[in-house]
Amino acid sequence: MVDISAQLVRELRQKTGVGMMDCKKALQATNGNVEKAIEWLRQKGIASAVNKSERITAEGLIESYIHTGAKVGVLLEVNCETDFVARSEAFQILVKDIAMQIAAYSNIEYINISDIPNDIINREKAIEMGRDDLANKPDNIKEKIVQGRIQKRLKEMSLMEQPYMREHNITVAQRVNQAISVLGENIKVRRFVRFVLGE
Repeated sequence: MVDISAQLVRELRQKTGVGMMDCKKALQATNGNVEKAIEWLRQKGIASAVNKSERITAEGLIESYIHTGAKVGVLLEVNCETDFVARSEAFQILVKDIAMQIAAYSNIEYINISDIPNDIINREKAIEMGRDDLANKPDNIKEKIVQGRIQKRLKEMSLMEQPYMREHNITVAQRVNQAISVLGENIKVRRFVRFVLGE
């Protein structure tokens, strides 16, 4: 299997708008060939969501969710293209599920990995580089270990990279793409706020 670089994954993501994990899978399946990876994504039905990713989303819902015990609450905005889809049961269920997901995972702070500021990434890297278990490792090994830990941490902080709580074998991004395919409109998670009592 070809080693897929982060740069190649980023390039495919920029061309398609598809999530990082799907891009990586497509590149692995096509031995790193970007053009074939785009075809692979289209065959899997992921590209149908990609084609819609540039369309304007000005409708949608603002959903509130208060977790049992009223100690955690979420306010979430998810956009779609038309009021018709915004009022559909499938869209409303998706939005409610995403709000519940945000309430359930306390470490979610951003929608996408690309939204995480560089100073946060650098801070996380500095923390990892200073860990005791890496003290005696050679620099090249230390760098690889830290890179792996950083990627894991960034995924934990990103809503779209989380395992979808109702189907753990897919991510939230893949669940949104499924909804795009079914509803035929672009859907964007716009913003959210998570409230914790006493914080």
